Amino acid sequence: MLPSFIWFCLLAAAVAVPAQEKRIHHQADLSDRAHDDAHDFQYDHEAFLGKEEAKTFDQLSPEESKARLAKIVDRIDTDKDGYISHAELHYWIRHRQRRYIEENVNKHWHDYDKNQDDRIGWEEYKNTTYGYYLGEEFDDVEDKATYKSMLTRDERRFKAADRDRDGVATREEFTAFLHPEEFDHMRDVVVQETVEDIDKDGDGKINLNEYIGDMFSPEDGESEPDWVQTERKHFSEFRDTNKDGYLDGSEVAHWILPGEVDHADNEAKHLIHETDTDKDEKITKKEVLANWNMFVGSQATNYGEDLTRRHDEL
Repeated sequence: MLPSFIWFCLLAAAVAVPAQEKRIHHQADLSDRAHDDAHDFQYDHEAFLGKEEAKTFDQLSPEESKARLAKIVDRIDTDKDGYISHAELHYWIRHRQRRYIEENVNKHWHDYDKNQDDRIGWEEYKNTTYGYYLGEEFDDVEDKATYKSMLTRDERRFKAADRDRDGVATREEFTAFLHPEEFDHMRDVVVQETVEDIDKDGDGKINLNEYIGDMFSPEDGESEPDWVQTERKHFSEFRDTNKDGYLDGSEVAHWILPGEVDHADNEAKHLIHETDTDKDEKITKKEVLANWNMFVGSQATNYGEDLTRRHDEL
């Protein structure tokens, strides 16, 4: 049996490493799910409620979830005219996105700010995340190369976020470390990490097989779906702008960071378009509740944690 100290260190390493939770693969979006209302409304749920809140399932009856959705509608209608305008819905969705990021940073902040000086030094982060393994120089880790790569990647991202180069992250700098897709000065890091993750042969660029393989790995005997053929076409016709058969860093940047895309604005327009039955370009509480499954889900999808919170906590 392992000593309790080692178990503690293993646990710290397991729950730390927030930068490795998922690869940053595209500009900040409102959901990791596809926006496919033909099959489900998961994207809309996460956009409307926030990613973390939308993970709660089956906690309310349809009647109770509708009642609590009605209270959320009242909060979105800031001018109290009985309608939700595009501007009000846009603001709400952006509010949920910012809140998700803020809550995610707060969740990790106290784990790393060991001396409680309201700053996180690189050494604090490194020792909390990798302390036990560093002491052994990763010798006890089965995949030593992976851990060394993770450490190198974390340090590179931390230094990019540390704009004043003092080796210590303020809360804003730590936010850039955890959510680099939100910050313009982190663009190069986002691109570099994306290339590294997709580039399996290590030549510093992405070929067609690597591009497709990152999205689709067929099971035995599984035929390639139509969307994969579409992606092959996108690679050759749009992604590979210099037509050399590869995506280099600049082409990857154009792909995953295609300019200022306001996802909250697009989602607000989408929700209004789908629920505005009288086409007056704004929606009423009645129209929202008539489409409650799009906004907050059902037992087959999600209700969202927002609906389980008290009204004054939203």
